[in-house]
Amino acid sequence: MNELYGSDAYAPADVALRVATVGVAKARMATLPLLMLGILAGAFIGLGSMLFVIVRADASLGLAASQLVGGLVFSLGLLLVVVAGAELFTGNNLLAMAWADGRITTADVARNWVLVCAANFVGAAGLAVLVFLSGHTGMGDGAIGRAVVRIALVKQELPGWEAFFRGVLCNVLVCMAVWMAMAGRSVVDKAVAVIFPISAFVAAGFEHSIANMYFMPLAMLVQQGSPVAGQAAVTWGAMAGNLVPVITGNILGGSVLVGLTYYVIYRRGQQQPAPAGPKR
Repeated sequence: MNELYGSDAYAPADVALRVATVGVAKARMATLPLLMLGILAGAFIGLGSMLFVIVRADASLGLAASQLVGGLVFSLGLLLVVVAGAELFTGNNLLAMAWADGRITTADVARNWVLVCAANFVGAAGLAVLVFLSGHTGMGDGAIGRAVVRIALVKQELPGWEAFFRGVLCNVLVCMAVWMAMAGRSVVDKAVAVIFPISAFVAAGFEHSIANMYFMPLAMLVQQGSPVAGQAAVTWGAMAGNLVPVITGNILGGSVLVGLTYYVIYRRGQQQPAPAGPKR
């Protein structure tokens, strides 16, 4: 039907089947490649976050320009994940569709989410260490480092309920970006699909758990290297207090409001493909 209207993108029903099929492959991936791809995804999101900080550190930009341009450059992270290949926890919340299809178990989903989230943390926090050691945060007479700390302090001071709902809204947009990228047939298609939803969630100030795994460890390193008298400290406890509601919100937004919603629309009642083979 899409060809009838001059589009060569996959139709939404085809995307739903592709998402479910890919979800089976992700859930049954061997542990070592899953962890390695998870580390890469954390680092990729960290690279997008690094560019976002550069934009936010420019005091000459107004709020709207700073947020919109910051969102545009942050899109690099998900574009790397989608095109280069990596396992991102927030995107993998779409495994809910394969689960609802009956093609993977709850244990399969839990295994993927726990391993990928942990690997994403290693990649994001590891990149934060490399960025700090490179001296990048000293750019602009320390403006980059100050911007990182400001961003992290805002995140750790968010009330839990607010962090939760920002996490919900964030991952609705992230999973819609992944969903639309699955409809594309070329790198250009995927880039267009990714850029607008990701720019929107960043500009709106929503909360992405993996990005926070970059911002907050980097802010702690900056504060230890150049403490500022009277400035609140970013701490591991505060980071956990942010990540718990944000991760929970990300799961609800991606798995329920996107994955299960589209399952009901396009997959419920459909004949199921043959189940995938056993995990290796």
